[in-house]
Amino acid sequence: MSGAEPISIACIDLAGTTVADGGAVETAFAEAIAALGIVSGTAAHDRAMARVRESRGGSKIEIFRSLFDEPRAQAAHLAFERSYDQLVDRHGLRPVPGAESALERIRGAGVRVCLLTGFGRRTQARVLDALGWWDRVDLTLCPEDAGRGRPWPDLVLTAALRLGADDVRHIAVCGDTANDMLTGRRSGASIVAGVLTGAHDRDRLLAAGATHVLPSVAALPALVLDDTAVPDHR
Repeated sequence: MSGAEPISIACIDLAGTTVADGGAVETAFAEAIAALGIVSGTAAHDRAMARVRESRGGSKIEIFRSLFDEPRAQAAHLAFERSYDQLVDRHGLRPVPGAESALERIRGAGVRVCLLTGFGRRTQARVLDALGWWDRVDLTLCPEDAGRGRPWPDLVLTAALRLGADDVRHIAVCGDTANDMLTGRRSGASIVAGVLTGAHDRDRLLAAGATHVLPSVAALPALVLDDTAVPDHR
């Protein structure tokens, strides 16, 4: 990699990064908040959704805990999971174009792949089941597996431990939110790549510490496998 750290583990986000979101996550959040009596068109709803958008990429239950007390947060999280399930039932899930070939190319080069998410374990499993991705990666992690979700470094550090990283600098992190970027930087990953297929725009990703901003995850293999092949978009 021409003097750069050789990447041995790629930690890649799900919704908005490898899985086309299509607004499903935000819709599920809005429906969950409405289930607790905070309805669209009210100032309270606008404040809650602003918090949701600010916190995208983070642990879903923690986002609800920032809005409600614990019993209501748990109820909202359950409503979120039910709403997301229904959206998947109605519309299905599809990969971001090029995502599957990107995963295949990265793993084919001997780099281990971990899929990270802010979803709870149940919703994470639903996504992986729907796409048939369990065998496409080496590890999948949700906040329940690591102790804390994004923006904390725990998910990436848990992947490093489970996959036997020699050095955190040998890790690449890829996601579509500021919280993904913060997680990558806090974990010590040498590549922290933002993609423009999800929640946050280029400026937001760069402000959160992205080392690169890519059009989509389809460009990640070139960056991970040969750092000179993709320009640094800081």
